[in-house]
Amino acid sequence: MNETILNIYLVIKNNFVVSFKAKAYEQQGSDEDKISFLKSCAAKDFENAYVFDAPTNRVGEFMSYNKFNKLEMQGMHYQLFEDIFSKFSIPENPLICVTPVVDGEILAK
Repeated sequence: MNETILNIYLVIKNNFVVSFKAKAYEQQGSDEDKISFLKSCAAKDFENAYVFDAPTNRVGEFMSYNKFNKLEMQGMHYQLFEDIFSKFSIPENPLICVTPVVDGEILAK
């Protein structure tokens, strides 16, 4: 059965998350196969991925990457991707691969 999976990019400039980008795929197979697939596409997907706004605080400042990292370690970073999940009609507990893009360099493994 096909599942919608996502490559999500954190666009980081000067240590602040300034936007998100995402590309969706319909894939089947094991979770390991899907993650491997997303990782293999990460570098080429970035240029043609959809752009989404990054969160800002009440005075319009972007979130630091360190703060994002803390949210990620607590499993709370998914809340920041709600617009992305809505755009692609993603159900709960989506399978995603998050790739940082730091000052223009894609840090895909």
